[in-house]
Amino acid sequence: MPAIKYRVTLMEEEVEMLEALLRKGKSAARKQTRARILLKAAAGCKDAIIMEALAVSAGMVYKTRQKCVEDGVEAALHDRPRPGSAPKLTDKQCAQMIATACTPAPAGHDHWTLRLLADKVVQLGYADSFSHETVRRLLKKHPEALAGAGVVHS
Repeated sequence: MPAIKYRVTLMEEEVEMLEALLRKGKSAARKQTRARILLKAAAGCKDAIIMEALAVSAGMVYKTRQKCVEDGVEAALHDRPRPGSAPKLTDKQCAQMIATACTPAPAGHDHWTLRLLADKVVQLGYADSFSHETVRRLLKKHPEALAGAGVVHS
């Protein structure tokens, strides 16, 4: 196996912090696994031994070592932010849209449809465009609010 490129050296308070994190057991499993990797790496264990002991891949051991050496212990414990767009509506705007769905339908309509609600979001200026499918997903998250509202999927 090639020489270890990233040697993990931890200060005493970092070791104590990692051990405390593992003792608590309240953190995410990935965070705990990374803490164990760092402790074993700092103790001088080879990657193969760490992989076998913790049942993780070589890539995870390598990336955890690398991140610790380059960015520090805290950075090595956490995932990087994942890509994706921010929600178009705030929680307050979502609540307003749900409240709108519970009101009587607009003139000329028997009931609110998903497309009517999407158009209402745009009309209120909450977003430049809004899909009826997004409205459906949002309403699906809050079925209790719409029990008697009579929204029709179309």
